Amino acid sequence: MMDCAKVGGLIAGLRKEKKWTQKQLADAMNISDKTISKWERGGSLR
Repeated sequence: MMDCAKVGGLIAGLRKEKKWTQKQLADAMNISDKTISKWERGGSLR
């Protein structure tokens, strides 16, 4: 089972390394920036 908080931390860390905003990452993935925010806060990845 995945630890959503750890995955969220990884997503946030990699995004910040690239100096991307949540909006830029969301646009690249064709999802909403609210979804990225939820993931980074440890919310469900579904």
